Amino acid sequence: MTSTVRPEGAPAPALPEFPMPRATGCPFDPPPALKAEQERGPLRTVRLWDGTTPWLATRYADQRALLSDPRVSADVTRPGYPSPAPVRGSSFSFILMDDPEHARQRRMVTAPFTIKRVEAMRPAVQRIVDGLIDTMLSGPPRTDLVQSFALPVPSLVICELLGVPYTDHDFFQENSKTIISRSATPEERGAAHAKLIGYLDELVGHKTAAPADDLLSKLGTRVEAGELSRREAAEMGVLLLLAGHETTANMIALGTLALLEHPGQLALLRDTEDPKTVAGAVEELLRYLNITHGGRRRVALEDIECAGEVIRAGDGIIVPNDIGNRDPEVFTDPDRLDLRRDARRHVAFGFGVHQCLGQPLARMELQVVYSTLYRRIPTLRLDADPKELPFKHDGSVYGVHELPVAW
Repeated sequence: MTSTVRPEGAPAPALPEFPMPRATGCPFDPPPALKAEQERGPLRTVRLWDGTTPWLATRYADQRALLSDPRVSADVTRPGYPSPAPVRGSSFSFILMDDPEHARQRRMVTAPFTIKRVEAMRPAVQRIVDGLIDTMLSGPPRTDLVQSFALPVPSLVICELLGVPYTDHDFFQENSKTIISRSATPEERGAAHAKLIGYLDELVGHKTAAPADDLLSKLGTRVEAGELSRREAAEMGVLLLLAGHETTANMIALGTLALLEHPGQLALLRDTEDPKTVAGAVEELLRYLNITHGGRRRVALEDIECAGEVIRAGDGIIVPNDIGNRDPEVFTDPDRLDLRRDARRHVAFGFGVHQCLGQPLARMELQVVYSTLYRRIPTLRLDADPKELPFKHDGSVYGVHELPVAW
């Protein structure tokens, strides 16, 4: 690392703590301190909860380069990995593994998420969205959009895809919240994870005995063939169940709030019937909001030269995609929401071999939601003081706990 000379006896400058808090009144923007680090240089060092000091890659080009570099590991068990919290247990999903095991397990669940298969699901997702809106419109002209709409849409979709009974949604949603909460203790997160593992393990057993046309049944077939253990199949189920509803639900709610706060942009979506305009709007909202705000975590396997620095083997690396998506070298006027912008290059889903498996499904769900909700409820408005909204500052997935709306 490049160093500067300090007067003898002078204390070393304090490193910024990561993650960093967002500014009050700026709920859609990355933390000001993170923006300041980006302006100071492309590669910085920060301090984590456990006192370790990993590298922070703040510029878009370096983020993509590091995330696609085979000398950079996603293996949470490697020394130097910058964990966001204490690690418990000895079993992890494939997103926290390296190739070839990462690739082997990932291939087992890719088929339902191909663009062709996802597009075939669009009519069913449209029926889910329309049905939930029908229910909202049949009742009082106000609701919490999170509970009435944003959370049920992706939960119903991922339950159907996996073969998980939607009647159990309270159970898996409550435990999912605990797993991604920064305020939960390691014991609480471990207990919630164990409950979900036990639930999915039992369900895989049922699917193995009586298979259906769903992803858990296909994983059960892999277990019978000796390609996976039941524990591994359950881990994969937890990953897909959690990621399949938490991230999209928060994008629906936070995206709606952002649009309500930018009525001119909302009008573009409400008044268009052009699928390309809707698809472009989804990409811009993903770029602008980027709800995963803890950064992709990695560790260097070898010495790597990057942005004029040397990342040593064993050094932790954090790639905060939210600030990469606000890089002015890539996106003109990056702090402005512009649904007509070509934002397809964003890194909201990551980059490289570990980029989000479910991104085609997330895109399709958001396209259906954003092209339907505001058209069917054109008078939709926020029914609360924006300053009083409960934002999820305590979790690894950002959004709002509640979104009171009226029409």
